[in-house]
Amino acid sequence: MFPKVNDLVYIQVATSDKPDEKKECKSRIADVEEESFLIEVPIESGSGRMKKLYIGDELSVYFLTEAGIKNYFNTYVLGFADDVVQLVRIRKPEPESITKIQRRHFLRVIAELEIAIKMKDGNQFVTYTEDVSGGGVSFTYQGHFKVVQGEQLFCWLLIPYKNGTIEHVPFEAEVVRIKKLDTGRLMVMLKFISISDMERQKIIRYCFERQFDFRDR
Repeated sequence: MFPKVNDLVYIQVATSDKPDEKKECKSRIADVEEESFLIEVPIESGSGRMKKLYIGDELSVYFLTEAGIKNYFNTYVLGFADDVVQLVRIRKPEPESITKIQRRHFLRVIAELEIAIKMKDGNQFVTYTEDVSGGGVSFTYQGHFKVVQGEQLFCWLLIPYKNGTIEHVPFEAEVVRIKKLDTGRLMVMLKFISISDMERQKIIRYCFERQFDFRDR
């Protein structure tokens, strides 16, 4: 379940700086402790620069299993250790908090989240989702702009988590179905066609939180 020594891990650092927030870094597990991992200082993908981390930094991490499955977890920086090179100590997650991306069967939950839509003709509007999943979302709107099946939309989804943090998830999606409701509103069903794995994981994390909410009722 956990990554092993010498396994590569891919990291995004939670930050208010939007350009930095989307940068992915690569590191390697140097040692596994009882309650933490020691990792090499991350290297930014593309630039090759070392990413300076600070105690308390929140990280989104994924690693690959031997079968090529991506496993995600959230963690934070505990401190540092000096070996031949400086290492970063991060909190080991609870095993049940590690999630996998399943390409065909995403958990779908009912959720009223704010979503901004931009059409290819430049028209824009804001509405709310009916449900969300790691594979796509559905939303309703009044039909003031004509959306057609097969059209590609640029979207931004606002996701509030139980800990109070808020994420903005950008993606491009294709309209797969449109249904007229009894209220006169239209329901539009979308599937993701362009979304980064880290952004998809933010949605999957929200879906798991919602699922636990339903179980507790």
